[in-house]
Amino acid sequence: MAATMKKTVAVEDVNVTFEDQKKINTFARNTNRMTEFKDEIEAKKKSLQNLQDASDDLMMAEDDTLNIPYQIGDVFISHTQEETQEMLEAAKEQLEQEIKELEGKVSAIQRVLGDLKVQLYAKFGNNINLEADES
Repeated sequence: MAATMKKTVAVEDVNVTFEDQKKINTFARNTNRMTEFKDEIEAKKKSLQNLQDASDDLMMAEDDTLNIPYQIGDVFISHTQEETQEMLEAAKEQLEQEIKELEGKVSAIQRVLGDLKVQLYAKFGNNINLEADES
């Protein structure tokens, strides 16, 4: 029993060095960045779904001679159905590429966070909580 108490006391007496504090700060910054990237990915996925819905609706249009208004910035410009479809496809490709890039950034951050977790839990054990609150 004396050995167990000694171990508990030793864990609680761990000093936080400047390097440890830098690691903790890096972990917090990267966690925030990852959350921002995930939020941005969700917003882009919603936009992508909206573009897909618009594309599907456009394919169902029976009159190929109608000009379709397409929003560019704050202005709507009328195009043929074919031109509008091409613009929608280009916009979808652009969003898909942006989503891939953001997902790559999230993966890179997750690797960094995993390494930092190992290092910080090795030193601080249960005295540090690095798990995100999922509420």
